[in-house]
Amino acid sequence: QVELVESGGGLVQGGGSLRLSCAASGSPFSIRSMRWYRQAPGKQRELVALITSDGSTNYADSVKGRFTISRDIALNTVYLKMNGLKSEDTAVYYCNVVATTARVMGTLTRAYWGQGTQVTVSS
Repeated sequence: QVELVESGGGLVQGGGSLRLSCAASGSPFSIRSMRWYRQAPGKQRELVALITSDGSTNYADSVKGRFTISRDIALNTVYLKMNGLKSEDTAVYYCNVVATTARVMGTLTRAYWGQGTQVTVSS
């Protein structure tokens, strides 16, 4: 099984910055893509940013120009650098990794989720 450990959340004032990290570990695996989602109370879960195996990135319109997703392949880690934080960015942020693992009957490709990390932006 692939396990994801998130870190970097916290309380920050509006206009501030945070960097979230998500490190994957566990059984041997190959990462296909990495994503950051967020969910605020009473809101739908929202895809924030995506990075694919070839390094291509995509962002939600609400964070474009402020957030940057990146990865460290050697460390199996994905980052989300968040600048110019706004109160609307307050949410629990979840790392999502699509990875392939070996199984006795072949291989399995599926999504794995981090535990979530709280980001709170004060006014």
